[in-house]
Amino acid sequence: MAVDPKTTCYDGSCSQSFQFYLQHSGEHEAIFKCLHDLLPGEFRRIGLNRSSLDVLGVGSGGGEVDAHILTVLQSTFPSVPITTDVVEGSADLTDSFKALVAKSPNLQKIPFTWHLMTSENYEKQVKAKGDIKKFDFIQMVQMIYYVDDLAGTMAFYHSLLKTSGRLMIMVEAAGSGWDVLWKTYRKELAVGAITEYRSSAEVIECLKSQGLKYEEHAVPNAFDITECFDPSSETGQRLLDFMTAKDSFWRSFTPEVIAEILDLLRNKCSTEKDGRVLFNSDLRCILVHA
Repeated sequence: MAVDPKTTCYDGSCSQSFQFYLQHSGEHEAIFKCLHDLLPGEFRRIGLNRSSLDVLGVGSGGGEVDAHILTVLQSTFPSVPITTDVVEGSADLTDSFKALVAKSPNLQKIPFTWHLMTSENYEKQVKAKGDIKKFDFIQMVQMIYYVDDLAGTMAFYHSLLKTSGRLMIMVEAAGSGWDVLWKTYRKELAVGAITEYRSSAEVIECLKSQGLKYEEHAVPNAFDITECFDPSSETGQRLLDFMTAKDSFWRSFTPEVIAEILDLLRNKCSTEKDGRVLFNSDLRCILVHA
């Protein structure tokens, strides 16, 4: 039986590669800072006069970002009951999320409903059941690259918002290093779980075409890729593997393409400071109004 790559792209060795990237990129720290600055005010407005609050995480991974969001929500409304639904296609990452809940007393107070499936399959399930649960807050953090139908996905999750709810989308910024790399080498890179790379530009274009109101917030980030230019560096190789979605960067391309990608990474995707090469990993946080 063929395995759906969108379901398993973050299981096994790919899950380990993702965790390695998170340890070296500072991405979660940048996201947490944005959420700390942004969410308390948003939650006070969303939760005004609510007797309960319902949250949906789509592509929640290991749950680190969801846990942060839920902690902020609990601190904003300590006496209001919260429920959480989680949609995640990776069994490994879902297990990690459950383990995080098990060791977090505040999260244990929240009833979780787990949907081990892709976003597309969740949409099909919801539409088939017809009994549609609505949410006060929906988060889609770094997952919009993995859906086939961007416009349909945006319309579906927007339809799940309660009045005055918010859909939060975190995505790589237009013009970031990721955007430059993946659009320049689309043919070589977009052949696995990601078949169409999208940045904040594509998301915003989609929201505008649907007439949806949104706010955009910058999430600045950069990480050190100096070791990527040393073929003997294990750290460099593991970062390159994740950045290009390959099992082995150095064996996946011709010498000419390798040279071109490394040149692009150094000169078009990064800046140099004190002899270090810092990859532009800026994100955007897009808050879509109900």
